[in-house]
Amino acid sequence: MSSEAKVAGHYERGRLEELILGAVVREGKDPENLTASDLAAVDEFHVGGLEATQELAKQMELRAGMRLLDVGSGIGGPARYFAGEHGCRVTGIDLTNDFVRAAESLTGRTKLDGLAKFQQGSALAMPFERDTFDGAYMIHVGMNIADKAGIFREVRRVVKAGGLFTIFDIMSTGDRRAGDGRALEAAIRYPVPWALSGETSFVGTREEYREPLQKAGFEIVQERGRAAFGIEFTERVMARMAQGGPPALGLHLLMGEKTPLMIKNILAMMKEGVLEPVELQARAM
Repeated sequence: MSSEAKVAGHYERGRLEELILGAVVREGKDPENLTASDLAAVDEFHVGGLEATQELAKQMELRAGMRLLDVGSGIGGPARYFAGEHGCRVTGIDLTNDFVRAAESLTGRTKLDGLAKFQQGSALAMPFERDTFDGAYMIHVGMNIADKAGIFREVRRVVKAGGLFTIFDIMSTGDRRAGDGRALEAAIRYPVPWALSGETSFVGTREEYREPLQKAGFEIVQERGRAAFGIEFTERVMARMAQGGPPALGLHLLMGEKTPLMIKNILAMMKEGVLEPVELQARAM
């Protein structure tokens, strides 16, 4: 089985749309009249949730009508946010069929299907023409991709010169060039949201993003570590879960019964300085 097939299999849940809509009903919402914000608790599948997406939006040079590529679009939370709040025309691509089907259905239910579209496929061989998009983004996806040089080349191919590529990923704080590559992998405790073991986990350092981005034809224009924000946000999530258990509509629908342990592991590794959420903005040259 290929690495991509294993990654897709990690996220397959089966009946995902049914699970989400059932939770929507239990929360007292009408599944036929949803807004993007109604779904934020489950579809903003990354550290910081909707708060992190809103912060990214301030830096992405968004404008109504721009064509925006979502690399690893999941069930479509950020795509619906950028479409609904900023009027962007978003195209999402994701490996996992279950996610794509759920993204399409939920986007239709929020009446945003005229602006946000989704398709199944590999980000390493995207079915788009050169210079198709005005900009692109990738949120908590690179941890599942070993060939970061390959994905960055593909994004550069389909993004117009001058376009901004925004990345928000979990990264390792170590330095493989110092010879501690094995130590970096050993320091990661599984399970985590993107992997149950190291077999499908490819967490990179900042330098392992910067260098291939530059070689692919991007210029790094901004970089920011978000560890303090990530820790504070995750502590809030864990406190709510400890007080009242998981909400009807939450990330456990995507991550399954190991969700509390996954969140606990991420928080511990952020506090220990092993991992950090990092924002990168790179401009296509």
